[in-house]
Amino acid sequence: MAQNRHPGGAGPSQRQLRVGELIRRTLSEVLHRGEVHSDALRGMSITVGEVRVSPDLRIATAYVLPLGGKGQEEALAALNRSKGELRHHVAQAVKLRFAPELRFLIDESYDRMDRTRELLADERVQRDIARHDDESDQG
Repeated sequence: MAQNRHPGGAGPSQRQLRVGELIRRTLSEVLHRGEVHSDALRGMSITVGEVRVSPDLRIATAYVLPLGGKGQEEALAALNRSKGELRHHVAQAVKLRFAPELRFLIDESYDRMDRTRELLADERVQRDIARHDDESDQG
């Protein structure tokens, strides 16, 4: 079942989207350049796919995935151990009244995309698509 990242069904404001993207970019750059004093993180390549920010901008949830999807629990543990340092980097890059609390979750959107591709490649689905296209051409 797909996870709703927007509680209450309402989408994020433009400010939330802008701040979330700035935080995502900052975290990506800091992790890529190895600026965190963590041997565990320096040895990992982690993708920050998205950052969702609470309406009051005090909590930022980063959806992350280690390269290849391996070592997810280790990556989350290493990120959580380095929260304070990462928050400091975010505070320097994103000028807000309060540096947001950082939370990390595994980004499952890649798994959902893979599953969707598998479903679309299924021969029964392809047959239904072809049948629908034939009916549309005749109608």
